[in-house]
Amino acid sequence: MLFVICGGVWAVYPIVFSVSKFCGIFHCMVTVLLAVFTITSYCLSSFKSAGAPTNIRWGSYPMVGKNDLENYTFCTYCNKPKPPRAHHCRSCKMCVVDMDHHCPFIGNCVGASNHQAFVIFLISVVISCTYAAVMTIYASYQIWPSVNFPNLAASWHSMNSMKILMEIITTLAGSAFFLSARGLVLVYLAFATLSVNAGIGVLLCQQLSYIYGGNTYLNHLISPNAMHGAKGLQNLVSFLGCPYSISRVLLRYSNTGKLQDNSGSKLL
Repeated sequence: MLFVICGGVWAVYPIVFSVSKFCGIFHCMVTVLLAVFTITSYCLSSFKSAGAPTNIRWGSYPMVGKNDLENYTFCTYCNKPKPPRAHHCRSCKMCVVDMDHHCPFIGNCVGASNHQAFVIFLISVVISCTYAAVMTIYASYQIWPSVNFPNLAASWHSMNSMKILMEIITTLAGSAFFLSARGLVLVYLAFATLSVNAGIGVLLCQQLSYIYGGNTYLNHLISPNAMHGAKGLQNLVSFLGCPYSISRVLLRYSNTGKLQDNSGSKLL
């Protein structure tokens, strides 16, 4: 991570500032905001408790009240009652309420207390990687050696797409040997950010789909066909804690879609 940040600063900033001073300052401000937002959400999801269940005194005086352990099960690892929708994590050695999964990248479980921070961290990583990929590709374009395609016209007239693609790839690969050290770092950073963005983007889409369905990843694995909650946009709105004005618009749109579906089904 430190190499990527330092390499990006060393490779991108001189090229961006050479365009204009305003462009360089704007890029600095956006980079700092994205870095602070990503690191803050990472710390919240990593160091915050994932959702430890309430500690209930049991097996000793005073006795547990009536119905206090309703729907509870017993955790043989913690040797105490386990509340509903809680699962034991052997890595964290504790039960976690609404446990989604144990994430090795943050070194913590994702549960009821830090699930929102984890999803916000994924969103910030996707936005940061997208911005970094755009800037590195733009900087690479600015310092890339001049490229000539001598056989491209003949391939274009023959309408052979494979020959056109191979001509472009071989020409660009040949010109890459004349790149400076800054150019090579830019190419590496571009591929790295695009790769990370693709992987984190898939994980983010998976998380949002489970939240939309009122479910968690672990509950989906245990009982894939069971309904753990109502599906709908209101799950995402309440989970992300959107402001009231935005929530009202989104929920009205969601309810309108449901009404149209219900009316269509009745007509059928």
